Amino acid sequence: MDNFDYKAKEWELLARDYGDNFSALQDSAEKLAEAETDRATYQAMEALIHNLNTMNSRAGAQNPFSSINYGTDTSPEGRMVTRNVLLAEERGLGNGETPIFPIQIFKVKEGVNYNENDPNYDLFKLAIRVSAKRMFPNFSFIDAPFNLQYYKECDYNTEIAYMGCRTRVIGNFYDPSREIVTGRGNLSFTTINLPRLGIEAKGNVQKFYHDLDEMMDLVIAQLTARFKIQCSKKVKNYPFLMGQGVWIDSEKLSEDGSIAEILKHGSLTTGFIGLAECLKALIGSHQGESEDAQRLGLEIVSHMRERVDAESRRTGLNYTLIATPAEGLSGRFIKIDRNKYGEIEGVTDKDYYTNSFHVPVYFNISAFKKLRLEAPYHALTNGGHISYVEMDGDPLKNLDAFEQIVRYMKDVGIGYGAINHPIDRDPCCGFTGIIDDECPVCHRHEDEVRFERFRRAKND
Repeated sequence: MDNFDYKAKEWELLARDYGDNFSALQDSAEKLAEAETDRATYQAMEALIHNLNTMNSRAGAQNPFSSINYGTDTSPEGRMVTRNVLLAEERGLGNGETPIFPIQIFKVKEGVNYNENDPNYDLFKLAIRVSAKRMFPNFSFIDAPFNLQYYKECDYNTEIAYMGCRTRVIGNFYDPSREIVTGRGNLSFTTINLPRLGIEAKGNVQKFYHDLDEMMDLVIAQLTARFKIQCSKKVKNYPFLMGQGVWIDSEKLSEDGSIAEILKHGSLTTGFIGLAECLKALIGSHQGESEDAQRLGLEIVSHMRERVDAESRRTGLNYTLIATPAEGLSGRFIKIDRNKYGEIEGVTDKDYYTNSFHVPVYFNISAFKKLRLEAPYHALTNGGHISYVEMDGDPLKNLDAFEQIVRYMKDVGIGYGAINHPIDRDPCCGFTGIIDDECPVCHRHEDEVRFERFRRAKND
């Protein structure tokens, strides 16, 4: 009796009892089961988003900084999860608040979800709609040449995945056979203040490169010193990452085993901030203002990339270059430099340096030109990158324009991109959209309870 198929016997008895009506009954049961599974999946995705926006476990008082990448699973189960996490994001928290975490990233790939006949095209369209309402998901592009070179069809381990607002780990000098996104991570990164080097060079580009090389030597030495400290630890010092087998091959180690070899799969990253202000200090214009500045900007970032690549070849470790996410550092650096060098037009005369290679947000430029100028830097910053563009008004009223920008990102070679737009919410009635002086639903003003106005950091 151990091998008796109870399910088959049950269907046999039902078929006998219901006769010609059995196929209709079976079809109805399958639809009911699918509907119940879909509902349970939505609730699970809703719980995921709510939990990550309410539990405090980072530094004791912050939400965990979390990201999820999705969009390429074409199985019925995978599609159900993707659809429902997007729908849960679209609905929002509680009374319609926009979720901050997890940062959602939709992976775009031709043949999977980009074109009308692709199996997940409907999910791409849904992602466009949700992003136009909630500012997430962001979009990563597997077909960008520097991402596509690692891609192997039907192997999600090789599909580029980004962490948060830009971190990227994929290439592997230590073990080229393990160029994957799973089981690895960035070990640390240190940021170089490019505007300071530009200011001190006083227009002498040769001196600038000399000082940049010295600074990169210092950063690489610092990253290496930190790496040696990290390598001195054991599995028991990292009970989740190593003890639970999250990192590559860590499941093979004992509790007292050294993690030195495991960590060699990770990356050691040099970052930079304020390329635009550096160029202003060196030649009087930034990359959005002149072709000469764009050419010099690409030369500077290429020089930095060549330096970390050389270190990787020399050591067999993964030294990479990242376009730093310096939301706090951008204000700190400029304050220090303004106190030291005074107020310099176009350099220290504002509240923050521009992040990484971005064209400054205050500069009047079309979204398409901005993307076109920033795209080449994505290929150079193998440790991570992102490009943002700003949309005025409510993008839900012009989804075609929103999608056109996403498609242009792919066309020009952006690896990871996002579209910023204003999101307002009335906490009294729950309306989410654009609010000027009056809520368009309940028609109240900000007399007692203020409207919530969600904006992504302007210094990005």
